[in-house]
Amino acid sequence: MQPSFDPTAAHFASRYLAAFAALPVAVQYGFAIVFGLVIGSFLTVVVHRLPVMLERAWRAEVDAAIPEASDATKFAAADPYPERFNLAVPRSACPHCKHVLRAWENIPVISYLALRGRCSACGARVSPRYPLTELATGALAALSLYAFGPTWPALAAFGLCAALLTAGLIDYDTRYLPDVLTLPLLWAGLLVNFGEGGFATLHDAVTGAVAGYLFLWCVYWLFKLVRGVEGMGYGDFKLLAAIGAWLGWSALAQVLLIAAVAGAAFGIVATWRKRMRFEEPLPFGPFLAAGGAITLFIGTPLYALLG
Repeated sequence: MQPSFDPTAAHFASRYLAAFAALPVAVQYGFAIVFGLVIGSFLTVVVHRLPVMLERAWRAEVDAAIPEASDATKFAAADPYPERFNLAVPRSACPHCKHVLRAWENIPVISYLALRGRCSACGARVSPRYPLTELATGALAALSLYAFGPTWPALAAFGLCAALLTAGLIDYDTRYLPDVLTLPLLWAGLLVNFGEGGFATLHDAVTGAVAGYLFLWCVYWLFKLVRGVEGMGYGDFKLLAAIGAWLGWSALAQVLLIAAVAGAAFGIVATWRKRMRFEEPLPFGPFLAAGGAITLFIGTPLYALLG
């Protein structure tokens, strides 16, 4: 006689999802927003610490490979962070006075409002980007629930948006898109679309990953041959490949159109306001990320408008 209880992970997951779907809609959205705010608070840590961790790893590799050409002493003197530095330790602290934040000072958005955007110890101003990132992540969580309902695609969509937001912010700060973000995101897109219920067929996802990478790779080399300089980085290729793996090849044209228009508008405004020079390179990752997130939620209506 077969047991009626199915002890598989999929069975438990389905039960939890069904229980969540049975909750009142207001409770579902409240949970999604709070969950998004908490994840957003963690993303601010990733955006700040991951580039430092990667740079330390690169310096260590260079020092090990070419000891005689090492400038480790100079780098160590300029590195203001403790020896143990990762996504978990040390605890978050004020960059000005090194005051370690207490638990109530780490509550997303609320702590920032309660402290009026200043450190409780030294009164230094805290960047509004922290609560804005948390609010954006909370909004993306609610939007994912609205677009896909209480389903696994909603959770996958939020994961994609959180990764795109993180990659875009890191690229804006450092002009670098880490492989530790773009490559897992690409593979995750292929896995999400492996079975039924994904955002594209597996064929379209694989084609999208290849087409996304090759298109920007060709643009890169064409620009380099014509102008003699690099117009973008390899991280942009990988990010567009990841977006193609999630949304399929047919979404790429709209993603690129949104990214190009948004990037051009940002560059014009920033140059006009003297925030950047005309010849200064503009990171393309944030605009690719925005194009991918927008296309995820609205589909491809631009195709219909363009005939």
